[in-house]
Amino acid sequence: MSAASGRPKQARTAGEAEGTPVSTATLHRIDVEYEQPDEATSGSVCSTKHAWARVPPEPTQAERAALKDKIRRLLKEKNAVMVSHYYVHPDLQDLAEETGGLVSDSLEMARFGRDHAAQTLVVSGVRFMGETAKILSPKKTVLMPDLDATCSLDLGCPIDEFSAFCDQHPDRTVVVYANTSAAVKARADWLVTSSCALDIVSALKAEGQKILWAPDRHLGAYIQRETGADMVFWNGACIVHDEFKAVELELLKQDHPAAKVLVHPESPADVVALADAVGSTSAILKAAREMDATEFIVATDNGMMHKLRTLNPGKTFYEAPTAGNSATCKSCAHCPWMAMNGLADVARVLETGANAIQVDPALIPRARQPIDRMLAFTAALRNGQPTAALVPHLGAA
Repeated sequence: MSAASGRPKQARTAGEAEGTPVSTATLHRIDVEYEQPDEATSGSVCSTKHAWARVPPEPTQAERAALKDKIRRLLKEKNAVMVSHYYVHPDLQDLAEETGGLVSDSLEMARFGRDHAAQTLVVSGVRFMGETAKILSPKKTVLMPDLDATCSLDLGCPIDEFSAFCDQHPDRTVVVYANTSAAVKARADWLVTSSCALDIVSALKAEGQKILWAPDRHLGAYIQRETGADMVFWNGACIVHDEFKAVELELLKQDHPAAKVLVHPESPADVVALADAVGSTSAILKAAREMDATEFIVATDNGMMHKLRTLNPGKTFYEAPTAGNSATCKSCAHCPWMAMNGLADVARVLETGANAIQVDPALIPRARQPIDRMLAFTAALRNGQPTAALVPHLGAA
């Protein structure tokens, strides 16, 4: 939600429900600034310069224990399961796994929510993740700790402007990143995540298809460099990854010459060029586990550090710099909207049913098509099956 188009909800306190210790801390509203893409560089630009996010209060140890116990009980009572992204608070990651849920990237979150027997999904992440879960499971209840937890890529790709951009390129197959609204997904031919984008675009190129890519220009440019595909780009960027700076990264490498550099491809090209491994959050975890190194510099949201350190206790991880001589820190390597997810709100929505994701039922069938194509394609790849028949020539959406 942009500052121009919405206001934050009334601030809440942790532990509202009866029997839970109540914190007197208040939620703080912060302004989130990120650079507006230069209109001269592209015919389509991010439309939101300024947005806001809430900062939940950190619960005390007593509050944390009580909230976790309450959430465990409510998950059983409500036939619910937690699905958490790698970038949210460690408490939400640990609790999801402890209770039979999932901590993963957006692709695995989509699969898990669709296939799990639970009739209520609690999605800790940002809004497009909840919408994707609802599109795939329209009969299930999908709850989110905070419905205002959004994404700069989603904010920067409004449906009317994006549809006009698609109309300018009717001969291109429309491929959109998962970090988009349900309406934008409904305008697309294919959905991709960072873990499958290379494979899907490579397959489309092999069939002679030209690509219209949205919304992350850095990820799109990386895929174009790797595949040689004919692509035009929407001009968006992730507020976190866009801030990583090659100059400061090179200086940090000098301080830690044995460290391997792990980079998410939403980062700028000069940062990607310094990487020893480039990939999605799951690929970064795999590289950290398998590479012959004990030190790593990581260029992605620092929410990943919890899982990296938990799974690799004998290794050291450093955050790639977002500030220094060539930059000022805006996100400080953590998504302000991912930070809006907290234990108190998970307990609240489970107890009350508040913050249920709603997607226009008329939109769901069309929005589901590109998601289903992605899931079928990645399932075939995973099982060693041919994928060519899954790549029809569709033209523009």
